[in-house]
Amino acid sequence: MTKELAHGPLQGIRILELGQLIAGPFTTTMLGYFGAEVIKIEPPGIGDPIRRWRSMKGDTSLWWYSIGRNKKSVTVDLRHPDGQAVVRELAAHCDVLVENFRPGVMEEWQLGPEDLKATNPDLVYTRISGYGQTGPYAEKPGFASVCEGISGFRHLIGFPGEAPVRPNLSLGDSIASLHAIIGILMALNARERGVHKGQVVDVALYETMFNMLESVVPEYAEEGIIREASGTTLTGIVPTNTYRCQDDKFVIIGGNGDSIFKRLMTEIGRDDFAADAAMADNAGRVVHQQKIDDAISLWCSQHPIQSVIERLEAVRVPAGPIYNAEDMANDPHFQARGLFEKVAIDASNSVTIPGMCPKLDGTPGGTQWAGPSLGQHTEQVLRKLLNMSADKLESLKNNAVI
Repeated sequence: MTKELAHGPLQGIRILELGQLIAGPFTTTMLGYFGAEVIKIEPPGIGDPIRRWRSMKGDTSLWWYSIGRNKKSVTVDLRHPDGQAVVRELAAHCDVLVENFRPGVMEEWQLGPEDLKATNPDLVYTRISGYGQTGPYAEKPGFASVCEGISGFRHLIGFPGEAPVRPNLSLGDSIASLHAIIGILMALNARERGVHKGQVVDVALYETMFNMLESVVPEYAEEGIIREASGTTLTGIVPTNTYRCQDDKFVIIGGNGDSIFKRLMTEIGRDDFAADAAMADNAGRVVHQQKIDDAISLWCSQHPIQSVIERLEAVRVPAGPIYNAEDMANDPHFQARGLFEKVAIDASNSVTIPGMCPKLDGTPGGTQWAGPSLGQHTEQVLRKLLNMSADKLESLKNNAVI
């Protein structure tokens, strides 16, 4: 089932996706959401492993319907010389290639940047790997979990003295995808403006997480400070924390602006803290962090979460609950912003998948169709782009190349 996208900002851009799981595929999901034509190459008979991960609808993962949306599934055996030849031909008709294999694999298949440059010098060749294409760690296997650790990110997550905590998501993959998207759009912009022809975008998972470390590096380099895990707080910023309310629900309160802090303290009945010159700025509040957090914790423990939020919002103090999936689904703001999309799979089945951001008022993105069946577009794409004959298609099928 297909829904036409009227004015996607990336219409006219064709992307060849070679890879699997999350980092590469999520990159192209977002680009496809905003109008790019995405041709996803999958192994014949097997497909992307995401098709079988986590909760299933029939024989297909619910996740696939989201991460595979708006893509054309073309099955090609990349290990077969004839399959490699097909991909080389397809790449000649594309603006962008995205791959997330181990460094060197694409070169082994004669599908590396230099192999494709001869027929398509304008190709933006995007590579996502654990440690990048160069350096002593380049060939190490690098899943998101491992790369989050070496990047310095995991060291900061959790409670002092305990094992670092893993977010229950493949955050490293998703952050890498966002960096890949930025790189692709910058490279396309440079190409469009005549600054440079096609180029290689080299994205390393550990570097994209390293890129999120804010002041960790200069604090160590200049002051010798090694920031440690800090539980539910944020080192050096007070108060910003999670507090238990009377009904055992948790509220997040950010009261770290100077004027916000005064309003917060007044609302919780601590006019003495609001007027205390020693707590008037963040540096002073850091010194008195425990006293401040104890006062807020006591007040929250005496009120149910809804009352806490309403009272703080009334005095313009940022506060909010910690939502699970059910909470989000029932929230009118999530609904008003279109974050839950019901998309048809076929004439009798549909699935709810997340809407995507950012929101563009003139050229918005959208979901045209849910993740397709394996190889659904193979013949269509090969006939259209490569003018492949019926005999050639049949030969490739008989040899299990497509």
